[in-house]
Amino acid sequence: MGELIPIVAIIMTFGVPISWIWTRHRKDMMQMQTQAAAEKAAQYAASNKALEDRVAVLERIVTDRGYDVATQIEALRDQRRVEELLNTPEPKGKI
Repeated sequence: MGELIPIVAIIMTFGVPISWIWTRHRKDMMQMQTQAAAEKAAQYAASNKALEDRVAVLERIVTDRGYDVATQIEALRDQRRVEELLNTPEPKGKI
């Protein structure tokens, strides 16, 4: 039993600081993980807010102007065709 005292003393001498360092490391890792999770949550919240705003705009378009959205889209297409025709250079004929 007397031979175990120096072994226990050596283990305690090195074990306590190693235990303390390990505990501090785990604490720091948990704090970094918590901070990363909070940042991701903030990003998701911002993304969610942007999507909610877009859905609100779409709802307003559909409910405020009725169902003539298709007519408006076709009018924009027609306008684009007219602008393309106006901006197209005329072919030069033989003189």
